[in-house]
Amino acid sequence: MSEKETGFTAMAGARAGGEIPEIGVGMLGYAFMGKAHTNAFKKIPYMMYPPPAIPRLVAICGRNEEAVAEAARRYGYARYYTDWHKMLEDEEVQLFDNGGPNDTHAEPSILAAQAGKHVLCEKPLARSAAEAKEMLDAVQKAGVKHMVAFNYRFVPAVRQIRNLIDSGALGQIYHFRAVYLQEWIMPHYGTPKIWRLDKKVAGSGALGDLGAHIIDLAHFLVGGIKSVAAMTRTFIEERPLPDGSGVGKVDVDDAFVAAIEFENGAIGTLESTRFAAGRKNYNCFEINAEKGSIRFNLERMNELEVFWVGEEPKETQGFHDALITESYHPWWENWWPHGHIIGWEHTFVHEITHFLDCIVNDKDVAPYGATFEDGYRAAVICDAILESAEARKQVDIKY
Repeated sequence: MSEKETGFTAMAGARAGGEIPEIGVGMLGYAFMGKAHTNAFKKIPYMMYPPPAIPRLVAICGRNEEAVAEAARRYGYARYYTDWHKMLEDEEVQLFDNGGPNDTHAEPSILAAQAGKHVLCEKPLARSAAEAKEMLDAVQKAGVKHMVAFNYRFVPAVRQIRNLIDSGALGQIYHFRAVYLQEWIMPHYGTPKIWRLDKKVAGSGALGDLGAHIIDLAHFLVGGIKSVAAMTRTFIEERPLPDGSGVGKVDVDDAFVAAIEFENGAIGTLESTRFAAGRKNYNCFEINAEKGSIRFNLERMNELEVFWVGEEPKETQGFHDALITESYHPWWENWWPHGHIIGWEHTFVHEITHFLDCIVNDKDVAPYGATFEDGYRAAVICDAILESAEARKQVDIKY
């Protein structure tokens, strides 16, 4: 079974009974993404067996000392810091995992690279394309491995789609349409003006939070984007401040829609919102191509809807469900018997295993992992969508 088919090749030395190296991990952030990434680090040694490396939880960092100390105890990090500068001085930290808010992506990641540490950074890579370019330049100059946590590349069904495209099974692609819909800041939730609704911290709203994912999937599956024509909307322009001291202006988008043109001639649409009542984590896309169509829905992430042109018998031709849980599907040899589904958390296990493999065996993170170059390209598209919406015109993409 090839690496392309499985998504992972264990370290040759480990297969031969050699010693598996350790990689010291320093984590910035202990909340949502800190939990997700740490869960993956802890599962890798015994589930992705034999692993390319054993993640060693050296340090975790956060601003609230009581909370980060509790996180260190809970997750099993050897020590904690309240100053990320100090953590980056820790010689045992070899891999810097940046799961902080968007305004803490650039400076810590750049300094980590300059200190010779490999960098895994949550998405969106940065608040703007200019900031993302600084990060890309830094990791390239330092010669360290770098990856953006676009974890949906590591859903087995999504990788299976990429494999089908690479094999020529779909033929020429005509359309890519994607939506990423959530509901969690609708009025009935009473969400205050958290950092995700502050442009200075987040850079953008639904666009960077959700849209960046489907932009990256468009790049990963179809190719470069040539132009965009977009519209954005902020539905609630003022929200109460988290400390109860008053109200604050919401200066990011609640939703966006965009028509896109690909470099290879395909066309598509992108839409993200956090105002879609009933949609919890609805990342859904469809590809229409010369030889068939494929539809993926993250809320049913172990399945694909597939239609093949000319399929026989014609009397039963139509879309059908395919369960992507066979042992020959990507990563499944590491999990359960067919039909025993996996979940969202497992995407991080696959993603970080890939990154560790690239570090210890000096492999390229691309094309299957998202590099900082991919993060920069996504940031350019995000900026172009905002520019198009403001100017009310189509914008050509320039890197």
